Amino acid sequence: MALTAIYAQLSCSDLGRSVVWFTNVFARQPDAQPMSGLVEWHHGTQAGFQLFEDTEHAGKGTLTLMVDDITGERERLMAGGIQANRIEAADYTTIMRLRDPDGNLVVLAQPGRT
Repeated sequence: MALTAIYAQLSCSDLGRSVVWFTNVFARQPDAQPMSGLVEWHHGTQAGFQLFEDTEHAGKGTLTLMVDDITGERERLMAGGIQANRIEAADYTTIMRLRDPDGNLVVLAQPGRT
């Protein structure tokens, strides 16, 4: 299989509410709405994130986002009104756990330990 891109996807119960939350997380509006009930943020040419309105599966997913400065991201998110948990040391990374409006787990991870 020759992959050209990979998109992570989470389900939500209210697309409008979740778009506002993820717009704050990514610090920008979605890049595309390829169909009704689906929005996308593109991250370079080989990665992206899809948010899909699907009440049955909302709140059951996990998304991990790798960042360069987890402390700076925590401060930015809190200033934007997102409840950011404490930064935790993991075995090989430093992480911070967030919950989106449906309860999906969104983990920010910085390689190495801070």
